[in-house]
Amino acid sequence: MTNNENKNSNIELITGDPKKAIRHLTGPMVIIMLLIVGYNIVDSIWVAGLGFEALAALGFITPLYMIIIGLGQGIGAGTTSILARCIGAEDKNRASNAGIHSILITIVTSIILSIITFLFLKEILILIGASSVLDLAMNYGIIVFIGSFPILLNLLGSSILRAEGDVKRATYAIAITSLLNIALDPLFIYSLNMGITGAAIATVISSLMASIVIFYWILVKRETYIKLTWEKFKFDLNILKDILNVALPGSLEEFMLSFSTIGINALLIIVSGPIAVAIYTAGWRIAMLGIIPASGLEMASLTIAGVAYGAKNLKNLKITINYSIKLGIVIGLILAIIISLIAPQLATLFTFTTNNTALTSSIAEFIRMLSVFFITIPLGFISTATFQAAGKGVTSLILTVTRDIILSLFFAYLLGVLCNFGQIGVYWGLIFGIVLGSIINYLYLKLFLGKIKKEWEIEIDTTLAIGEEINEGN
Repeated sequence: MTNNENKNSNIELITGDPKKAIRHLTGPMVIIMLLIVGYNIVDSIWVAGLGFEALAALGFITPLYMIIIGLGQGIGAGTTSILARCIGAEDKNRASNAGIHSILITIVTSIILSIITFLFLKEILILIGASSVLDLAMNYGIIVFIGSFPILLNLLGSSILRAEGDVKRATYAIAITSLLNIALDPLFIYSLNMGITGAAIATVISSLMASIVIFYWILVKRETYIKLTWEKFKFDLNILKDILNVALPGSLEEFMLSFSTIGINALLIIVSGPIAVAIYTAGWRIAMLGIIPASGLEMASLTIAGVAYGAKNLKNLKITINYSIKLGIVIGLILAIIISLIAPQLATLFTFTTNNTALTSSIAEFIRMLSVFFITIPLGFISTATFQAAGKGVTSLILTVTRDIILSLFFAYLLGVLCNFGQIGVYWGLIFGIVLGSIINYLYLKLFLGKIKKEWEIEIDTTLAIGEEINEGN
């Protein structure tokens, strides 16, 4: 197929049958998530080889690193949302201009983020309880924050490709990041004897290489449906607001996830100590495997729901939501069973140098506990993705905060500290909060669909009435 035929087939796919589009987009996106989680797990495994202190340090840095990822995913969500709606409304010029705005937002954001985090990283780490492993956490964190620009640019480029249904090359780009990171980790950590600093360097270099490849496709070869032309760029405050209306709340959603992790780490320090943080860090990395299908469906539904919303096609919007949720629940159930069965084997990946049976069994127990919410998480993910697709970023943020902060931390504190169940109570509180929050997210989405149904019916009736008046006048 020629490049033009590829572009047209991608657009036809995301504007056609929602079920077919969901299946087509979700597969590569699941592969993307597998690659991302895979290299995060491998990263943790190599770091774990340096000792549990290094793994605990990584646990403290992870929520801060997720701020970078959150900004990238937030800007990416805002970009995907506006581009998908423009495609649905057949407004290609606005889509192209929006893409340039997103690149500029990314550049400014990376500069501000690097300066702030570089200046205050030590104080932040002390504040969140990382004093016992401060040097290790600083060695890793300082590198990834300085190198935040290629990480953000990589995420933005993938979002632009996904917005027009080009998941094939988006997958290639993430594959480059993941496989290169996996290959570089042992080289920098052990061969070059750089320790945890080497892991951070490997992460930045792999993101940089992927960014170069993505924007070579977009800006040099111009092998995309949406053309990003700097010569025709016109600053548009409305476009900027439209992107930020989703990007800022979307980024804050990821910040809230980081805040949740910081909160859980703090509770674990109170009820147990650094070892509990290491268990949580290792177990959560494995548990992310069970979230992958829901995350893939979330990214796919963001694009498809955005196109349906832009075209004001309520039927396709409902099909997208219902099909994604049903598919996610079935896959989540299957994965929950599989991961629970092989939890001990997975846990040994993080204790291969210590031969610590107690630590292995604790990680395995935590993995089994986390598998419970694999079944309900699609309810929350698809709900928030739909609101982002509709440009309702603040609503998506509120639902995420309710699920991942208010309910999760409340029940974790209630069971772990007030009820004195210790780290097991913290874990079960986290899980119960996520499950309950996901159900609440879905119920609110149902109300939203009822509301826009009435609004769009009124618009159709008004349009028909105006048409009849014009015909009568003629």
